[in-house]
Amino acid sequence: MQGAPAGGWGPGLPAVDRRTLLVCSFILAAALGQMNFTGDQVLRILAQNEMQLSLLRDLEGLKPQKKVDFWRGPARPSLPVDMRVPFSELKDVKDYLESHGLAYSVMIEDIQVLLDQEREAMAKSRRLERSTSSFSYSSYHTLEEIYSWIDSFVTEHADLVSKIQIGHSFENRSILVLKFSTGGSERQAIWIDTGIHSREWVTHATGIWIAKQIVSDHGKDYILTSLLNTMDIFLEIVSNPDGFAFTHSMNRLWRKNKSNQPGIACIGVDLNRNWRSGFGGNGSKDNPCSETYHGPYPHSEPEVSAIANFITAHGNIKALISIHSYSQMLMYPYGHSLEPISNQEELYNLAKRAVQALYEVHGIKYLYGSISTTLYVASGITVDWAYDSGIKYSFSFELRDTGRYGFLLPATQIIPTAQETWMAIRTILKHTLRHPY
Repeated sequence: MQGAPAGGWGPGLPAVDRRTLLVCSFILAAALGQMNFTGDQVLRILAQNEMQLSLLRDLEGLKPQKKVDFWRGPARPSLPVDMRVPFSELKDVKDYLESHGLAYSVMIEDIQVLLDQEREAMAKSRRLERSTSSFSYSSYHTLEEIYSWIDSFVTEHADLVSKIQIGHSFENRSILVLKFSTGGSERQAIWIDTGIHSREWVTHATGIWIAKQIVSDHGKDYILTSLLNTMDIFLEIVSNPDGFAFTHSMNRLWRKNKSNQPGIACIGVDLNRNWRSGFGGNGSKDNPCSETYHGPYPHSEPEVSAIANFITAHGNIKALISIHSYSQMLMYPYGHSLEPISNQEELYNLAKRAVQALYEVHGIKYLYGSISTTLYVASGITVDWAYDSGIKYSFSFELRDTGRYGFLLPATQIIPTAQETWMAIRTILKHTLRHPY
């Protein structure tokens, strides 16, 4: 369905026509098997103090069934809060904000407009790829398309790249990792993962582009070539295959995996709250219906245990980079604690250099620092576990943007995002190579 103009419903559209349009949108979405977000908005609130943050946190409890979806949750007064509000709840939520003196702005007027544009762009790209038999690195792709690309990519670059299956998801999909290696055994290695939160599509696309860049730069880029002479790179592009497939088939804004537990209606665990370090602490929830539900116990999810088991069994991973979106940040441990880590100064300075390298590509500014002080307190996360497991250089990215599109970043920004991210990663790789431990 063609979405409404970006400015909303347009002046003078009668209420009855608006309701008719909504009904038609929902009918069409149901026919396509996909959730419809017509009329849903993303609101931005900048809380002035802790009391206002608390009022925002209360919204999740006030709307348990049709809850607001925090895209950027209430953390501290200096950070804006972004939340998607279903059309059916807009009046109540706006009344709540206004009655408590919480000023807001509308970041996205109608989410379905962006989804329609995104779907149309994907369809156009798919037609072009079929006619030219070439994979588009500037487009978003389904899980099937990505897995098919992986097979072709590995075949084409068999001298440098291989595919490893490290496990199966809850719904029994293969969990795949690309290994970049020039040979040798028991070598030190780098781990990079993208897409642990399934709706963060730009991260998968960035991972695909980075894979291409590694094979393209090998033998040409001195730093990358030197690193691959002595170390391997493992790249997991789809860390949450079930959730990612679900974002294409049913709910574009799905975050968690798809596991379920007997007797519990809500499904899914936040895979970036399921790790052992700080499990169950602040910044995660024990409510299975929450977007940050940590799961029944550490590493309960097959997607998390597959990574943890692989990294532990390897035993020689020297840097771990976990890529998320959005907010434009580069961060290091801890997320579950405000206490500084032992090599805080080293990681701070490395993050500073990486962010500068990123900025020099397209002029995009990133914040940097520890996760708990730069973003928010988050417990049971990948990079905390990695650091506590002895991986000294553990970093987490939040890619573009800062909220104009949020999780619905247009495909036109994939390549610029990947280009700048790669330069930051290259900076981390260079430091890891030159500062062995």
